[in-house]
Amino acid sequence: MAVRTPIGDTPAGFLEALLAGRSAITRWQGIDTSQIEVKIGGDLSAYDLTGRMEALGSRLPESVFQRLRRLTARVPWSARLSLQMAAEAWLDAGAFENSPAPNAVATIVAGSNLNSGFDHVVRAAFAKNPDGIVPLAALHTLDTNHGACATELLSLRGPLHSVGGACASGNMALRAALDEIRHHDAEAALVLAPVLDLSPVELHSMALMGAVSRVSFNDEPHRASRPFDAAREGFVPAHGGGALVLESLERAQRRGARIYTELVGVAASSAANHHTRPSAGDEAALIGRLLRNCGVAPDQVDYVNAHAASTRLGDLAEIRAIKQAFGAHAAQLKINATKSMLGHTCWSSAIVETIAVLLQMEAGRLHPTINVDHLDPEIDLDVCANSAADHQPQTVLKNAFGFGGINCVSLLRR
Repeated sequence: MAVRTPIGDTPAGFLEALLAGRSAITRWQGIDTSQIEVKIGGDLSAYDLTGRMEALGSRLPESVFQRLRRLTARVPWSARLSLQMAAEAWLDAGAFENSPAPNAVATIVAGSNLNSGFDHVVRAAFAKNPDGIVPLAALHTLDTNHGACATELLSLRGPLHSVGGACASGNMALRAALDEIRHHDAEAALVLAPVLDLSPVELHSMALMGAVSRVSFNDEPHRASRPFDAAREGFVPAHGGGALVLESLERAQRRGARIYTELVGVAASSAANHHTRPSAGDEAALIGRLLRNCGVAPDQVDYVNAHAASTRLGDLAEIRAIKQAFGAHAAQLKINATKSMLGHTCWSSAIVETIAVLLQMEAGRLHPTINVDHLDPEIDLDVCANSAADHQPQTVLKNAFGFGGINCVSLLRR
């Protein structure tokens, strides 16, 4: 695994910040918000890419490090982060020492329209001087360019594609990775969830939709993302990304790999509605289908990492869906919301939050859901409000529900 968030860029640092209940939300510095109402978010624009890359120099094979330096000099900001995450996940997997055959590794990019900030700058430059734009702009705006850079860095020659599913993109990418390993000839898959390069255009549109926090917490950004709280007023957009290496169990055991968890299954559905209108019934039906497909009884699940984006309708729909899917057992579940600290990292969120799940499984502790000052009266489940909890998760549900009624849920097992 590898992770990039404003509160942690290593697994250990990320876990420490989560357990401490540290918020990533500040006022935007790297995005011009002078003409828009959205002023706050999880900002990685000042991240020290150069320092991080140099720190990788002693850990990577020399030829790989030289490729990393060369590629980093040629690609936009978000792709530079993707290159580092790909290298670090490959390192964490021990794959440089014991790599699968190059054509037996699938590379899957989670998300679509990933490079909006770069595209926004290029279009502004084009309006002033068409010949002054970055010559490779048409290449750099492709979502697949993140994966293409990673394959060049790691010399991977298996299938490469991107999977878009709005806020469910990360889980959809895990689903595609399972398919590559189970039904095609991949031995492993690199799932790359890039940092969404947001522009003022998306942020302003989200405000016009009434989807984001933009009124009550601009002077207290750390309080703005508040899943399950009665005063929640919308999600908080944020930078964040991650990468995971998936591998067949047989190969992982054969090479003595460190195994974080088993990905038991992933299920997806749509709500037949293009609006941002969550459906508890569709979500509950999908959770039930996933459990049946995986041969797991509802009472075997002990922890839910919720989608919980801090929206008025979405949080309630998810809690209702959990109650419908789990019945009386819902009262026994531990539930928390990683977005309470990170904000919503959008297309990468399911991967970033899956990494949070894996780290909590290893630690035997669940991070708090912060900013729950007054729990919504309809939410009567254990959402780890404001306090970390000692718990050894055994079987975990990870929810992801995207714009346009795109639902995708995964099941992880110790």
